[in-house]
Amino acid sequence: MTISRRHLIAAAATLPIAKPALLLAQSKELRLGILTPNGHPWNVAAVKVGERLKAETNGRLNLTVFHSGQLGNEAAMLQQMQSGALDLGWIMAAELGSRVPAIGAITAPYIVDSTAKIAKLVRDPVAMKLFDVLPRETGCVGMAWGITGMRAVFSAKEIDGVAGIKGMKLRINPTPVYRDFYQLLGAAPTPIPTPQVFDAMTNGQVDGLEADLEFSWNQRFDKVSKTILQMNAIFMPVIALASGRVWQGMPAADRELIQKTVRAALDEQIDALAVNEPKLVEQFKAAGANFKLANPKDAEAVVAEFDKIWLPKAPVLADLRKAGKAITA
Repeated sequence: MTISRRHLIAAAATLPIAKPALLLAQSKELRLGILTPNGHPWNVAAVKVGERLKAETNGRLNLTVFHSGQLGNEAAMLQQMQSGALDLGWIMAAELGSRVPAIGAITAPYIVDSTAKIAKLVRDPVAMKLFDVLPRETGCVGMAWGITGMRAVFSAKEIDGVAGIKGMKLRINPTPVYRDFYQLLGAAPTPIPTPQVFDAMTNGQVDGLEADLEFSWNQRFDKVSKTILQMNAIFMPVIALASGRVWQGMPAADRELIQKTVRAALDEQIDALAVNEPKLVEQFKAAGANFKLANPKDAEAVVAEFDKIWLPKAPVLADLRKAGKAITA
């Protein structure tokens, strides 16, 4: 019997369709932990990743974002990723830098001096190469950077420049880089939980706060500040991480898609922040904030002392400084 093309088509129509079964077998429910609250730009980017993965895979890959430290602090989330219990985590350089000095080095003072330059630095090959140490040191895979803008000092007293920081009881992020820099400037780092800082500045428990402008506008720390000193010295990035255990078990195509989607969402976050920061400064000024601009030359001796501490344990700092100097706004 001769089998015609018509017979083949008719027979094929009676066969079960394998594709949905294949997709079902490869479906994955991903979980992402992040410390910042829902609505923060990093969180918005994380939600975008979930939406785009779902759309790109017709629902095969789904992502649930656990905001506001629902899965614990960053150390706990990192531990969960190391065990494979958590798929993805967006962990700040403050946490990773206290474990991996090379990561901490990117937050060193005056590598770059503007948020526009941060946006270029974190996409420079030198910064991307910092991810190479993460599998060995943390059991996780680095996919992309996200950023905050340059940080400022919100002072409850009037100050004119870097010299005014000396003697201040200053609430800072307790990462080693920040601690060393501000101690060298003569400040007394004072640990205060973030939700208590506003009242602590009001009652004199601390003299000021070191933070990025976006976060500070949302918390309205300008209301208890007589001076906002734009340091343009340091910033706090986040790294989008994947569990090494989970990553190894994924198909290569899924790994590529996830990394591509994460990078695209965080690139958008970086670009939006660089564009919007000047508008944020104008918002502060319109609300009556007294802005002062720190002179980097006033901190040159401190930066030299800082590098004596950090270059031996993070030699990549020299490469980061070289890359930063080559960046134009």
